[in-house]
Amino acid sequence: MKLLVTGGAGFIGSHLIESLLKHGNHVSCLDDFNNYYTPSIKWNNISQFQNHTDFKLFEGDIRDTDLLEKIFRADKFDCIVHLAARAGVRPSLKEPMLYQDVNIKGTMNLLEMAKQHHIEKFIFASSSSVYGNNKKVPFAEDDFVDHPISPYAATKRMGEIICYTYHHLYQISITCLRFFTVYGPRQRPDMAIHRFTRLIHDGEKIPMYGDGSSKRDYTFISDIIQGINLAIEKCSGYNIYNLGESKTIQLRELIQLIARNVGTDATIERLPMQPGDVDITFADIQKARAELGYAPSMNMEQGIADFVKWFKEHASRA
Repeated sequence: MKLLVTGGAGFIGSHLIESLLKHGNHVSCLDDFNNYYTPSIKWNNISQFQNHTDFKLFEGDIRDTDLLEKIFRADKFDCIVHLAARAGVRPSLKEPMLYQDVNIKGTMNLLEMAKQHHIEKFIFASSSSVYGNNKKVPFAEDDFVDHPISPYAATKRMGEIICYTYHHLYQISITCLRFFTVYGPRQRPDMAIHRFTRLIHDGEKIPMYGDGSSKRDYTFISDIIQGINLAIEKCSGYNIYNLGESKTIQLRELIQLIARNVGTDATIERLPMQPGDVDITFADIQKARAELGYAPSMNMEQGIADFVKWFKEHASRA
């Protein structure tokens, strides 16, 4: 199979490309290597693929339609896996127009390419943030999701809606995957688990927003990759699936778990809750289990141990 992976040099994308190449696929990666975090981290993520005969790299922006035309004229793709986006809830409050431009316009550009070049399958990376402060837990795919509480969440929900429109009008098979906080080796340095590990490791204070009772459903990278691969294989019609562990952990418990694995105490700085933050994320994964065969297997204790081990081995670069 020939696939285009947007955002392929990032955390999830690089793991996905590794898996796709291992299973004999031809993969093109499109990434703009922006400065949201140090670009050298992304270059390091994909360094292992650079000489692979079935790998192509395109450096550029999903808003650049001339570049997209060049890429799609050069290859006939069977599937687009669209992971590229401006990431992060809190930064989206500061630059909402940038998030709108990249996450909505960029997604529409790729859907236009799928329409024009008759791409059969399209996988869209959505987010658990679309659920907002949903009071019903765990979150199910048919819950009401039209009250997002950050520009980032709003752009992800809009992405799902415009994906449906292109499926309806042009019969493109599209699967939207709502990721629940992904972690593991190569996780972005701005994300909580990576950031907390670094701060504890360096003996610095951890900013804890709220009283530490907020809960998150954290998903290990290998389980997410399993889910994406299943979605690619079974992509038909229009579907939305939650990809999570379907378990939660409180923020203060997470910090202590990381500290135990780092091998030192955590010093906590209490701060007010931040705008855009939700109280809980909790995935109902019954639909993904039944229709995709999704079966997450990594528990938090082992997942955090594996992440901290990776971090210690890569601390100088992290």
